Order: sequence, then structure tokens, then C-alpha cells
Amino acid sequence: MHLKRLLTAAILLPFFYLYIMKLPPVFFAGLVAAMGLLATWEFLTFYGSPVPLKMAGLAMAALLLASTALAGRVFPDIFAVFILVAATARLFSLKEPSGALRDISVSIIALLYIPGLLIFQMLLREGGPQWIIFLYGTVWVGDSLALYVGSSIGKRKLYPSVSPKKTVEGAIGSITGGMAAAIIIRAVFPLGISYIWAAALGLLMGGSAIIGDLIESMFKRDAGVKDSGHILPGHGGILDKLDGPLFSAPVLYWSFIVFGLRF
Repeated sequence: MHLKRLLTAAILLPFFYLYIMKLPPVFFAGLVAAMGLLATWEFLTFYGSPVPLKMAGLAMAALLLASTALAGRVFPDIFAVFILVAATARLFSLKEPSGALRDISVSIIALLYIPGLLIFQMLLREGGPQWIIFLYGTVWVGDSLALYVGSSIGKRKLYPSVSPKKTVEGAIGSITGGMAAAIIIRAVFPLGISYIWAAALGLLMGGSAIIGDLIESMFKRDAGVKDSGHILPGHGGILDKLDGPLFSAPVLYWSFIVFGLRF
């Protein structure tokens, strides 16, 4: 298991770094769109959504991400359109009314939860590619440290009804790893913030990533699945790698607004 994780990371991380740092923003928007569509498909699949609602969800996810990337802002109308599309698709695709609210609700949550939160990564990218490295670096280092600390010395369960294997020690590892990664990234990249602010943001990234991880675990436990998919050997699906950044990106973006920091 650990060997697969390490091999996958060793292959993908250099590519991810060069892709983010060397290519224009439009390429990052394309990557976000691809990850968003795959993660949305995984979410709708493990919840057993009917095919017409899957197609409607993917179409609206693509529209939401593409319009944000091209116009630089979010169009609230898309969410209203999606409710109309999802409800209409459910009405005519399945004649049985039973379960209609659940089917439609799953599709709406999928749009808000995945593409809706991925939008913040596009907004962060406007401040420079270094902030995407900061986001994923702090979250993934924290996630890795949480795994190894939790598996080696973890004893106290963090939230057993949602994620039986997660421990308090692992959560501390996540926060510590986020702070350490933030300080290192600050030393390498011109972030325009002090080391203290970098450590504080790293703490927020590590903490919010834990919440994001637990929320995805809650959804998977509700749906009765272990992983969102198997596209990444040793890591699970795309959503399994996005659960932390999905929650950390808005926190990072809002931190700049609340504390008056500058990109």
C-alpha cells in the first residue's frame, strides 16, 4: 500500500509541479475542469445516481467551471438552471416518484461540493502559480504526515463513526505537516508574506484539510464505499486526493480577504 502511494507520488508530483509553474493559467483551468468532472462522476457513481442525472451533473459542472475560467467570476444563474435541469431529468428518466428528492439532492450537492469549491482554486491561481503549490503542498504533506503518524503511533480515535482509522495523533500530524510545508514553501517561493503568516496559513490548511477529509469519509460511509475510485494506485480516486484541497482552497482565499493579505 505504502509502496504504491510512494510510486504514484514520485511519478505524478514532478509533472504536477512543472504543469502548474510553467504553463499559462488556462492550462490550470483545464486541469481543474478535468479533475472536477472526474470527481463529480465518482461522487454520483458511488451514490448510484441515475445515468440521466449523471449526464446533467457533468454538463452543469463543465458549464460552471468553464464559465468561471473564461469570465473570471461565478454566475449564480447556473445553479438555478441546474436545479431545473436535474428535476426535469429525474421527472422524465424515472417514472417512479419514490426517491426523487434523494436523486435530485445528490446531484445538487455534487455540483456545490466539487465544482462549486474547485472554483476557489481558479481564483487563487490569479494570484500566481505559487499559491497553488502552497495549497497542495501544505495539504498533501499534512495528509502524508497524518497517515504515517496515525499508523505508527496513533491511539486515540478522532471520529470513529465516520472514519474509524483516523486518530487524534494523525490530525496533529496533519496540522504540523501543513505548517512545516508552508514555512518551506515560503522559503522557496516569493509569496509576499512573513514566515509567521505562512505558518498560520499552514495551520489553517492542515486543519481545514482534516475537515474536508472527514466530510468525504462521511459521504463514502453513507454510500457504503471505501474509496471514491481506483484511478490512482495506492491513493484511491480523484475525489480522495481532492477532499482536503476542496475545503482548504476557500479557507486560504478567504484568509486573504479577512486578514487583508495580498497575493
